Amino acid sequence: MSRLIRSRFPNWINNWINRRIPRADVQVLTQRNLFILPTAAGVVFGLLLLIMLLTGINYQNSLIYLVTFLLGAVFVGAMHQTHRNLSGLELTLVQAGEGFAGDDVIFRLRVAAGKDDAIALTLSGDEREVPVAHVPAGQSADVSLPVPSVFRGYLRPDRIRIETRFPFGLLKAWTWMRPVASAVVFPRPIVAPEAISAVDDGEQTASSRSPEGNDHAELRPWRDGDMSQRVMWKRFARSGQMVVADWEADKGSPHWLDFNAFAGTDHELRLGYLSWLVLERSKSGARFGLNLPGQVIDPDSGPAHATRCLRALAVWGEEKPRDTSAAQHGSRKRADIHKPEEATLGAQL
Repeated sequence: MSRLIRSRFPNWINNWINRRIPRADVQVLTQRNLFILPTAAGVVFGLLLLIMLLTGINYQNSLIYLVTFLLGAVFVGAMHQTHRNLSGLELTLVQAGEGFAGDDVIFRLRVAAGKDDAIALTLSGDEREVPVAHVPAGQSADVSLPVPSVFRGYLRPDRIRIETRFPFGLLKAWTWMRPVASAVVFPRPIVAPEAISAVDDGEQTASSRSPEGNDHAELRPWRDGDMSQRVMWKRFARSGQMVVADWEADKGSPHWLDFNAFAGTDHELRLGYLSWLVLERSKSGARFGLNLPGQVIDPDSGPAHATRCLRALAVWGEEKPRDTSAAQHGSRKRADIHKPEEATLGAQL
């Protein structure tokens, strides 16, 4: 019975908090959603007051009574001030950021004070804390909260905590914000092996280009995974340097980054390869298109096009988190990373 209570009690608490604090990107802190409890120092302070009171009763000492009641009044005043420090505050999620898997993704929040100043606030989420020193009454302050990411996909922290222990640290008042908006986490770039896309761009197919007929090829050192057909063997015979002709560096015509070009590899690994290729093409300013199962992005160039492609890679095969669900590190489980084929087969069955 005790084990059953221990297993169900956290779920009951979480359900109660979720009902009391619904998901929203704008939250006003009121009596309904604010919580206050003594800190460890406050508990010790209260025990000392109790001991002093018992001592005063035992010895009928008026001075002990005076000090005890004076310190008790300070404790009650601190409780009201701690609660008042958060009451009326408005917390707004301004922007859910973007980043690569494994990095911190920035969530931009705005803290707007009510009729009273907000002093010594702390915002936290997923083991990251950001202090906010002082927000004058009627003004606002922008805060950048880093949230750690693990997987690609949508990232939405279940709760963002705002807390204060002002003025004496004897009590803490806090609440949570449960955002609706989700950040987008791009696949972690992985250096891609040489691969040829079979997508026809309307001008020429990458697999049909002739090394001898392309005068715009760029030469680069050989890397592990490069195809032997692209090695400049004549130059190797003359100089002993292993170089390959990189026709994908040609900026005169669009090129395709193809999901199906990496046959036999894991789906998540393919997305990592494509993420790296998108960054490489973006650095060189080359035109490229992206071919994913169920989605095709036409060839283009520029930072906006690269960001669009990275977003497509990030959310491919993903469902946006529902308002009632919690997706702390993206919308996939760790098992999906290692067994994507089994997960796809199970969904079909």
